[in-house]
Amino acid sequence: MPTYLSLLRGINVSGQKLIKMDALRRMYEHLGYQRVTSYLLSGNIVFEAGEVDHHGLEQAITRQIALDFGYEVTVLVLTPEQLQTIIANNPFTSVRATDPAFLFVTFLADQPWHHGIEAIADKKQPDEQFHLSSKVVYLYCPSGYGKTKLNNNFLETQLKVRATTRNWKTVNELNKLLQTVPED
Repeated sequence: MPTYLSLLRGINVSGQKLIKMDALRRMYEHLGYQRVTSYLLSGNIVFEAGEVDHHGLEQAITRQIALDFGYEVTVLVLTPEQLQTIIANNPFTSVRATDPAFLFVTFLADQPWHHGIEAIADKKQPDEQFHLSSKVVYLYCPSGYGKTKLNNNFLETQLKVRATTRNWKTVNELNKLLQTVPED
């Protein structure tokens, strides 16, 4: 069965949309997904599913979260190959002066049709950098993500697409987790 990563936006952040990970894992199992594993408390779930339609998986998970927990949550589903490509294409990892502790990836639900590049460039701090790829925004925020104006909400507004952001360490840990899911 194929392995997938789902990224849930905005759960268990600042006391909002609280969902216990054991309840979330049970919900995935109720949907028929197997080998369900969570990473951290912010809605990173690795699972196996027979379905290969990412959009269908996203819809099923979104619908079940609304039914079980009463929250409208953006869910993005990636394959291991997609995540590996995102990691390999990060333009900031090859720059020696870049501290990986200040790297972030904003995963986009769709290809943005409206590119708010000018507005994003106008909001970034002088020491910040960003790179828009097809369905990803790579961010380098050396003063910290908490201080940047290029946060998830701002990027969603400018690009007109749903999104969720993870730090570089989490992205790499999720990649390791995807690679360790045993096969039958």
